[in-house]
Amino acid sequence: MSSSDLSHLRHSAAHLLAAAVKEVWPHAQLTIGPATDEGFYYDVDFGDMSISEHDLSRIENTMRRLIKDWKRFERREVSVHEAQELYKDNLYKLELIEEIAKKGEAITLYTSGNFTDLCRGGHIEHPSESLKHFKLLKVAGAYWRGNEKNAMLTRIYGSAFFTKEELESYLVMREEAEKRDHKKLGRELDLFVFSDLVGSGLPLWTPRGTLMRDILDEFVWSLRKKKGYERVEIPHITKKELYETSGHWEKFKDELFRIKTREGHEFAMKPMNCPHHTQIYARRQWSYREIPQRYANTTICYRDEQSGELSGLSRVRAFSQDDAHVFCRLTQAKEEFLNIWEIIHDFYAAFGFSLRVRVSTHDPEHAEKYLGDKEKWDFAEHMLQEIVTEKKVDWFSGVGEAAFYGPKLDFMAKDALGREWQVATIQLDMNMPERFDLFCINEQGEKERIVMIHAAIMGSIERFFSILIEHTAGKFPLWLAPTQIVLLPIGEAHQAHAQSVAEEMKKQGIRVEVDKDPHRLQAKIRTHTLQKVPFMGIIGDTEVSSNSLSLRTQSGEDRGSMPVASCITFLRQQIDTKVS
Repeated sequence: MSSSDLSHLRHSAAHLLAAAVKEVWPHAQLTIGPATDEGFYYDVDFGDMSISEHDLSRIENTMRRLIKDWKRFERREVSVHEAQELYKDNLYKLELIEEIAKKGEAITLYTSGNFTDLCRGGHIEHPSESLKHFKLLKVAGAYWRGNEKNAMLTRIYGSAFFTKEELESYLVMREEAEKRDHKKLGRELDLFVFSDLVGSGLPLWTPRGTLMRDILDEFVWSLRKKKGYERVEIPHITKKELYETSGHWEKFKDELFRIKTREGHEFAMKPMNCPHHTQIYARRQWSYREIPQRYANTTICYRDEQSGELSGLSRVRAFSQDDAHVFCRLTQAKEEFLNIWEIIHDFYAAFGFSLRVRVSTHDPEHAEKYLGDKEKWDFAEHMLQEIVTEKKVDWFSGVGEAAFYGPKLDFMAKDALGREWQVATIQLDMNMPERFDLFCINEQGEKERIVMIHAAIMGSIERFFSILIEHTAGKFPLWLAPTQIVLLPIGEAHQAHAQSVAEEMKKQGIRVEVDKDPHRLQAKIRTHTLQKVPFMGIIGDTEVSSNSLSLRTQSGEDRGSMPVASCITFLRQQIDTKVS
C-alpha cells in the first residue's frame, strides 16, 4: 500500500473516532481530526466534563460496533448557508466554514453510516472491509488551532494499519519508544530541565548535559576546521531591516520575538543566522582568489512557537544551531558540497546511524514559488544529481521539497527503532547573495554574483540531542558519556587507592568518579547501571595489592581484573577512536 492509502485509512479512522465520541457523549463539540505520520487524532471540546485514558476502551468498542455499517463515504457539496445551519451549535466548525468560504473553496460533507462530518476528503473506499486494525493510544490537551489564547481541547490519539501484524509491530515499537522517551531519560540522567519560571520551550542544561553539548559541538568543529572553516560570532538581536532585506521578515514575522527600544526602534531576536553572516562577508571586497569564505557559528536562535506545538527538546523556543555558511562561486559549489558531505558522514558514523539522502528539488508545476532563473536552477539540481550518483548512496527524490531559494540535500537518519529523522542538510542559496548584493571580483576584474551554501550538521542541537537519547536509550558511546567510568571501592579501606586511580585517569583526560557511598557493592552497581555509566571499576583488597581494578560494563559484562595502566590505555583507545 502507498503512503497516501495509509493516510486515507487513518483519516477514515479519525472520522470513526469522532462518530464514536458523539455517540457516547452527544454534547461533545467536534473540531478537526487529521491523519498524521504515526496515526490520527481528533480534537474535541467536552465542555465542563473531562475524559481520561480509562475511557479509551469504551470509545474503541463503540468504533468497532459502528464500523460494521460503514460501507462507503458519500460526498456532498453544500452551500455556506447549509453548512452553517448544520453546524449552528458548533463554533469550531462555523469558524472553519467561514475560512473555507473566504478562500472560495467548495464546502463538502462526507457521510458514512449515520455520521456526517465537514471534510475535504481523502478516505478509503470500503471502510467496513479495510478499517479493522486500529488502536486508541492516549489522551492529551491541545489548544484550538495550536494557539494558547484559544480554548483548551481534548486530543484523542490513535493509530491504524491495514494488517494486524503491522499494528502489533507498531505497538511494540511504541512501547519501546516510551521507555526511550528523551524527556523521561533527560530527567533521569540529569541532562536538562525545564522551569515554569523561565518559560515553556526554554531548556536549561545541567553540568552533565552542557558537557555533552560541548563535546558534540567540538566534534563538529574539529571536522569543519580540517575543511578550512573559520569561527565567527554574531549578536542575538538585529534591526528588523536585516530581515526585511533577506526576505525573512515577511515569512517569519509572526514567529519572531520582537523588541522595542526606548528610542522607538524595532529589533528582533534572531530566528536564524544566515542574514547576519552575509554582513560579515560584505565587510570588504573579495577577489576570486580569496573565496570560498567559510564561516562556522554555534549560537542560539529564537522562535515564538505556539505552546501546543512544544515538545521536550524536539520543538523549543530557544535552540542552538551548529550553523555554517560558505560564500563561493557557483562553479565551486560542488566541491564545497562534497566537503560538507564528508563532515556529515564522519559525524553520524560515530553514533552508528545509517543515512540516506533526499535530493530536494523544485516543483516544475509551481515555478512561481521559487526565486532565481531557470538556468541556475537546472545547473544546481544537475549538480546534486551528480553528487549522489558519484557517491553511490541510497537516495530518493523530493520534488517540491527545495527551499524557495535553492535545492538541497537532506540527510535522513534511521534510529535503533527504525524511525527515520531528517538531520543534517546542505542547502544551495541563490537568493540571499542577490538580495544583499554579494559578489567577488573575477578574473576579468568584474563583479561576479556568488552563491551561498547553508550547512548544518546537527541542525538544532536540542533536536539532535533528543534523537540521540532515544536512539541510544541513554547508553551513550564512551567518548560522549558525561561519566566514562565510576570506581567502586568495596570498603572504606579501599577508598584511598580508588582516589589515586581516579587521579591517574583524570590526568589522561578520562571522566571518572569515585563512589564513596557506604552502600553494599551490589547497590552501587545497580545505581550506576541505571545511570548508564559505560564502565565500572571495582576495587577490593586484591586490586589494591596489585594496582589493578576489576572492570565491568554497563550491560553487566565482566571484563575481569586489569592493571590500572592497561585499563587507562584501553579506555583512551576507545575514546580516541570514537567507538560507537
